[in-house]
Amino acid sequence: MARLPRLALAGHLHHVVLRGNAGQALFVDDEDRQRCLQMLREALREHGVALHGYVLLEDSLQLLLTPDTDAGLSTAVQALGRRYVAAFNRRHGRAGTLWEGRYRATVAQPPRHFIALLTLVEWQPQRLGLIASALEWPWSSAAHHLGRRRDPLVTDHPLFWATGNTPFERELAHRARLEGGLSEAQARSLMDATLKGWALGDAAFLAALASRTERPLQPRPRGRPRKTAPN
Repeated sequence: MARLPRLALAGHLHHVVLRGNAGQALFVDDEDRQRCLQMLREALREHGVALHGYVLLEDSLQLLLTPDTDAGLSTAVQALGRRYVAAFNRRHGRAGTLWEGRYRATVAQPPRHFIALLTLVEWQPQRLGLIASALEWPWSSAAHHLGRRRDPLVTDHPLFWATGNTPFERELAHRARLEGGLSEAQARSLMDATLKGWALGDAAFLAALASRTERPLQPRPRGRPRKTAPN
């Protein structure tokens, strides 16, 4: 079956996953990670994409983004991919790609899914058993949202500001979310939608998206259509 074109729509929230080819590590050390983040910042600025949350794992990146244009997301991710692979290969004396083909992405309805997606992204290191607490992972936007540092990569989403009237309230609420995490069922559902490219939102949101694209937004129901009874 032909691959679906990606959903990429201006002004909409996107969850993006980039993975290493066949589980290959994307970073050898912290210098690689710093370089990747710098190149990410440059690519997003050049192509008009706001970053609301991120995490660097050993073999993948997850990003929460809003592009200014329909093409901005794709061009920014492609720019990052080209630059980082070239720099990584030069530094480590290797050739070839690092990436597992195309990046994966979904469009999400912010009021229903932004907080859950931000929690998912920053909670991933703990979920995967890489660290005891997501609060301590240095390669994510968690420290920014917990008030531990000002991250120049991050553009705060209005829905994050709505989680508290003061910075202290927002930081405390976010700490509680990261400590609690998500249910495994919710985490799997969100990741599955992103990896398969299905939109996340209610019926009205999906209908509005459908007016902008002919691409299927949700998987078709399994099985044969029901037959209508004869009159």
